[in-house]
Amino acid sequence: MIRNYSDHAANERTFLAWVRTGIAVIAFGLVIEKFNLFLLSVATLSHLDAGRQSHLDRLTGPLGRYEGIAFILVGIGLIALAAVRFMRTARLLDNQETSSDNGVRIELILSTGLVLLVAVYSAYLVLG
Repeated sequence: MIRNYSDHAANERTFLAWVRTGIAVIAFGLVIEKFNLFLLSVATLSHLDAGRQSHLDRLTGPLGRYEGIAFILVGIGLIALAAVRFMRTARLLDNQETSSDNGVRIELILSTGLVLLVAVYSAYLVLG
């Protein structure tokens, strides 16, 4: 039997949850990129009136071209961070001595960045 098996299993479940979250964020970024490609195609191929054309131009503007890439990069960062944390926690679980967890700050920064990214994108869609 593996020593501290339940702790290692909980560590692996946490790792897999972070990986699923990262994959979902990457998939959302890919959907945004595909939608932006669709909007660019519509904007160049259609003959719309001036009001609709300007609204479409705002949606396909500079911010509209990079938010999908930002989501993809944040998702990759989440997966990379999850892997580092998984290995570190597994090593600490095998260690006999007590240690403190100093890595919470990076998760807070990345999670806050993801929340801000979603908020900016939502405001962009609503106000744009």
